[in-house]
Amino acid sequence: MNANAIVQKLWRLCTVLRKDGITYQQYVTELTYLLFLKMMAERNRETGSLPKTMRWADLVQANGLAKLELYRKTLVTLGTVSTRLGKDDALVLPPGDNASSEERKRYGDARPLPDMVQEIFDNASTFIREPQNLTTLVTAIDELDWFSEERDQFGDLYEGLLQKNAEETKRGAGQYFTPRVLIQLLVRLMQPQPGEVIQDPAAGTGGFLIAADRYMRARTDDYFDLGDKAAWQKQHAFHGMENVPGTLRLLLMNLYLHNIDSDHVDLGDTLSDKGKGLGRADLILTNPPFGPAGGAPTRDDLSVTATVSSYQLPFVEHCIRALKPGGRAAIVVPDNVLFEDGRGRQLRQMMMDRCDLHTILRLPTGIFYAQGVKTNVIFLTRGKTETGNTKATWIYDLRAQMPKFGKTTPLAEAHFEGFEQAFGTSPYGTERGPDEGEVGRWRRFTREEIAARGDNLDIGWLREAEEEAEEGLTEPDDIAAAILGHLQAATLEIEALMSELGDDLPEAAE
Repeated sequence: MNANAIVQKLWRLCTVLRKDGITYQQYVTELTYLLFLKMMAERNRETGSLPKTMRWADLVQANGLAKLELYRKTLVTLGTVSTRLGKDDALVLPPGDNASSEERKRYGDARPLPDMVQEIFDNASTFIREPQNLTTLVTAIDELDWFSEERDQFGDLYEGLLQKNAEETKRGAGQYFTPRVLIQLLVRLMQPQPGEVIQDPAAGTGGFLIAADRYMRARTDDYFDLGDKAAWQKQHAFHGMENVPGTLRLLLMNLYLHNIDSDHVDLGDTLSDKGKGLGRADLILTNPPFGPAGGAPTRDDLSVTATVSSYQLPFVEHCIRALKPGGRAAIVVPDNVLFEDGRGRQLRQMMMDRCDLHTILRLPTGIFYAQGVKTNVIFLTRGKTETGNTKATWIYDLRAQMPKFGKTTPLAEAHFEGFEQAFGTSPYGTERGPDEGEVGRWRRFTREEIAARGDNLDIGWLREAEEEAEEGLTEPDDIAAAILGHLQAATLEIEALMSELGDDLPEAAE
């Protein structure tokens, strides 16, 4: 059975658990635990990793309430022992060391779990209340054929489940799930190379990091060609931060299933001092959150956006500062980053001074599950000087005269063919297709032309009434997303105006 068929079968089981009061994301979290236990059994890794009596066969054989109690006990054990002992300690001391007889009886021959797995199960607990629902889920997972003839499918399966979750949980899911076809495009264009530090400061479920890893594996015989550098590639090349604990759990499981055991993916707020710990990067690939952040950044190095209480502008400044000289980035941003005055304009000036802003891709509307806000991808190369790095910016308009994407018309790789050809083969934007003029989608604007526009980069020349594109929508979810998009776009503009007014207001007299 291929990964898509498995995903469909497992996702149908979610309807059973919905009756138990479990949300879609809780369901995926529940599957995270169960899939890990099943995977360890399939790969013969239980001995030396998991306590006796707490392995997949034990869970399958238990019945009724005993099964649910065993499952709860297993999660508590895996989630608390690592916390009690710490990352550098053994889960249980091996024979010959000073382990008590009670510890040996309880845990048997279990050895330390990898740090990443310890974090996956940190404070783990189950949302399932009815034993029969757990039985249904365990039975279904146990009966599935997990492997193709060629390769392990656990990673593809988990990616599919994350995508299903994003499709179903529209409100909020788009904050951490970027369409995989877009991720794959950006990775192909940016061409990550072995030995580079690759960062996603808003890592979500790890789509960019995993796609970059796959790109490099495919070109190095699964890192075999790297020799003794392969271990560094798996453990130190990928840096990321995620601010939502539940999403971090999904992220770590996704990385683990794709054989990435990075020591540099952590829980935290990138816009706090902890974000500085991400360090400098050769390549940044990211889709930062949009909208209000509930307060200004607390970092002391974000000078331009220090007082901005939304996510998008400070995240862009982080990316500019985090790139090494000569480093490159592809960043998904909403339209207001391109046109907002005040702090937004100062940020764009900083970006064009310190970086070569060589390309902007105006994305179609409706491609994000939760957000109908109009979005773009900005492509940067960090200069080796602090001024004058942007000489011209090329813009590809993939928004005008395009269908309204959603369930009715899904986004596909073919939609990006024209842009990919125009972008060229250099990840630094040094090879360009010809300027197509006012009738085409691909145009070049000099730095002087942009300055004459007040450094407003929200440039469109192909006209089409948006209402006409939306008239073709038929699915209620797509219509709702379009309405939400208008509301969120208006909210971003209001927030920008309030921010500017706040900067201009005099301080209250003491």
